[in-house]
Amino acid sequence: MTPLLRRFSTLLSTFAVATSAVLPVAHAASPHDTTAIASAAPYRVDIRRTQNGIPHIEARDWGSLGYGYGYAQAQDNLCTLADGFLTWRGERSAWFGADAHTPASATFGRPRNLDADFFFRSIVDDDAVARYRGAQPVRLRELMSGFADGYNRYVDDMNQGRFPGAHLACAGKPWVKPISSDDLYRRLISLMLAGGAMRFLEQIVQAQPPGVPSSSSALSSSTNTSARDMKPFDPEQLAVGGHTGIGSNAFVFGASATRDGRSLLFGNPHWFWRGPDRFYQAQLTIPGQLDVAGVSLLAVPVIEIGFNRNVAWTNTVSSAHRFGMFELKLVPGAPTRYLVDGHEEALRPMPVTVQVRDPKTDQLTSVTRVLYRSRFGPIVDLSSMSPALGWNAKHAFALQDVNENNPRTFANLLAWGQATSLDDFIAIQKRYAAMPWVNTFAIGRGDPRVWFADIGIVPNVPDTLAAVCTTPAGHAFDARLPGVPFLDGSRSACEWSSGGDKRARAETPDELPVAAMPSLLRRDYVGNFNGSYWLTNPQAPLTGFAEVTGETGTPQSLRTRLGHRLAQQLMSEPGGVARDALEQTVLSSGSMSERLFRQPLLDALCAPGHPAPTISVVPASASSARGKAAARSVDLGKACTVLRAWDGTANADARGANLWDEFWLRAQAIPAARLYATQFDASRPLATPAGLNAANPALAQALAAAVLALHDNGFALDSTRAEAMYTERGGAKIPLYGGCDLQGYFTSACSGQPIDKRGDDLDEHAPGNSYLQVVGFGADGPEADTLLSHSESDDPASPHSRDATLAYSRKAWARFPFTTQAIRSAPGMTETTLSGPRATVVTR
Repeated sequence: MTPLLRRFSTLLSTFAVATSAVLPVAHAASPHDTTAIASAAPYRVDIRRTQNGIPHIEARDWGSLGYGYGYAQAQDNLCTLADGFLTWRGERSAWFGADAHTPASATFGRPRNLDADFFFRSIVDDDAVARYRGAQPVRLRELMSGFADGYNRYVDDMNQGRFPGAHLACAGKPWVKPISSDDLYRRLISLMLAGGAMRFLEQIVQAQPPGVPSSSSALSSSTNTSARDMKPFDPEQLAVGGHTGIGSNAFVFGASATRDGRSLLFGNPHWFWRGPDRFYQAQLTIPGQLDVAGVSLLAVPVIEIGFNRNVAWTNTVSSAHRFGMFELKLVPGAPTRYLVDGHEEALRPMPVTVQVRDPKTDQLTSVTRVLYRSRFGPIVDLSSMSPALGWNAKHAFALQDVNENNPRTFANLLAWGQATSLDDFIAIQKRYAAMPWVNTFAIGRGDPRVWFADIGIVPNVPDTLAAVCTTPAGHAFDARLPGVPFLDGSRSACEWSSGGDKRARAETPDELPVAAMPSLLRRDYVGNFNGSYWLTNPQAPLTGFAEVTGETGTPQSLRTRLGHRLAQQLMSEPGGVARDALEQTVLSSGSMSERLFRQPLLDALCAPGHPAPTISVVPASASSARGKAAARSVDLGKACTVLRAWDGTANADARGANLWDEFWLRAQAIPAARLYATQFDASRPLATPAGLNAANPALAQALAAAVLALHDNGFALDSTRAEAMYTERGGAKIPLYGGCDLQGYFTSACSGQPIDKRGDDLDEHAPGNSYLQVVGFGADGPEADTLLSHSESDDPASPHSRDATLAYSRKAWARFPFTTQAIRSAPGMTETTLSGPRATVVTR
């Protein structure tokens, strides 16, 4: 045993003894918590940790279950949680200054502290918290209160010196302080907005009327814009997570497709490895009421992706739009008043004050900014996309996020954790219609069917409403981001609730009815790789839904094309899909760009018997003393040799993937009409585009530029994947595998940036495979194999900051111990009992 492990083992032993006592918790209840549970029994919870530190938390009531979960998450990720609570409270500037940024990427990006503070204080304010809390079922409120108390208990233990050496990055810092359940509600509300308002954080907090200084507002009085006026922007920036590679893979095979005649589910979110939105793996149990395992994001007290004895489910990021824009016609001479059906309405001013610390003097000052809301939602300044989309004398633009008033998601997730069958699971989804920005896949024990649905909360904007209400600016916006409702705010008939589909029940008139959203129930196969719902099963395309739910008939990503090909490959094996083959395939690290285009490239540039060309190329970073780029000659012979010998994968020992990825990154700058030999054909969406235009000299230029990129950053053309892609734990590099969405890798690991001298360190704000699960059912319940790529803890002092990452590096799936007997007999299992007073009051 290493000294570090020995020290942590000693701490655990000390902890097991120390935590048998009831300790006071320093905690101030929120002023909005109004009614206490009289004479409630103290919390009591058992935490059993098995392989890689996974906590199995068992309690007799909801509050105690939350208490154990809050304690466990804090024990593993205190610094990240404490920093997250500052963000969601809008207190970053008060501790770290206005101009610093959040330390890791998250669903809210990495905004400047001051912008983040203004956003969270204006959108996730006390009134929003009170409304959200009041809409929750009692059991969820008890979970939330218990979670806050458990977190506070761990902070108190830390402050009393019970875990020396742990969480050195934040231990004893004044910003690591107790929380209330309101802090957790702020976290949940913020997560709801990841598919809408969160993507426009800066545009909301910087929107100011004409004449008021702003870092981005445009004073142009033009009301005309067209697609060519729109500045180039990556649509990924406005997608959930705002980062290339964010998303998920899901395969679900029904009984008719599997070798043993039982349904089988694979789920794999591509998500953040660092920061407050990383996944945390656990099992939550209240005997007779709840027994569910899987993952939740930090500071979320319910399992979001996982399985119980009867069902298993996973999610992928949906292509449906959860937000829309309204163009407001302003009253002449009054830029904060707008017209609806000819009647004037005033924008609601929202003065927001933020405390800001001066890093030089350590003094706090108050900074106030007035933000504005319309009947639709906050005003946004879109001038970064086009000058005509700024707030000017004639018009302004308001953003409406359908999730801003969606309090149902976590009650839905909690109900799924208690589902008794696939039919029950489906009924719950339809009853709540609450999924905020994800597709859902599920299987049931003893059920031959598989389920897909993008049934959640979507703006009630059928195509008929969009056709009569989209403004000229909206048509220009649609050319860049198709399907986003961009409607005329001067007519009440254009509101979501006015022209929407009333044929079936929706929770509110603003929401698309369940019957108008796509779903599929089959016995063979469904899958999604962050394309639209269209080709969930390529043999049964889904069509006829409103454009707001996603596109059909459009080119598919290389990852989507590879995903469906892998599924077909698995199903074509003798006897059908086998678990072992599935687990091997999803980590096989091949790319669709390689499968489709490596041989055409070799045929074009590296034909046997013909010398590879020497290319004159200008690297992006090269320049002469006069400031002009300097051309360099590149002999492509060595590149051809490397690409011929490459095994076609991005496994850790593969030689050639680094060169190919740099080439394909540059090849994507070539317009599709000049890059491909065969263009996209909607009748063959998974087979086109195909081939390379061999006559295009830009192909050789792209390969030569890739050669220079590797050479100039210190990597050999035949360097292994692991030399360039890794993560660091305890000062040591752990080799990784996989690649980016752009190159069509199914096994995801991606920074989305060209290579530099450090290679591709996935600890630097990069998403990738995060939690992976393959779940089937036997007679006694779930048979689940799992991996957690980034490990449970981000505290370097914890052995659980790297153990699961090492297992992921080895592709070593582990069977999850679900039953009490399996948990108690798991090698190295540790058990701790916590008890404590119920310090947080719970609203009734």
